[in-house]
Amino acid sequence: MSLKETIENILQDCNVELYDTETVTEGERKIFRIFITSKEGITLDKCAEVTHILSPILDLEPPVHGEYTLEVSSPGIERPLKSLKHFQASIGELVKVKLINTDKVIGKLEEVSDNQIVLLEEDGEKTTISLDDIDKARTYFKW
Repeated sequence: MSLKETIENILQDCNVELYDTETVTEGERKIFRIFITSKEGITLDKCAEVTHILSPILDLEPPVHGEYTLEVSSPGIERPLKSLKHFQASIGELVKVKLINTDKVIGKLEEVSDNQIVLLEEDGEKTTISLDDIDKARTYFKW
């Protein structure tokens, strides 16, 4: 079983889902971040619970080489959309898409298929975008 599968199984027992992971270096410190989601939302207590459960397991099977800090959090209100599953879970939400050609499109995510998304822009225009043309995408909250 891979480390990702181990993490997913443990998170399932905690009634949350793995959204994404990332490893970053801030200064000289390595950080392994686990982003979790749940239909009920993510609380600080849930993050602490997951950290408490995962920490000893990751001590035995480290996700990165050397010393690191484990952080568990929600992906946030403006979360990155990296996988088809992320896009499918965000139907009905506002998203901001940066295309490979550097164009940007903001709109309500209306449809997701295997290779494209459909956004309804503020002017009422529907824009179909191939997933292959997307450089970055994230949910967008209009303040």
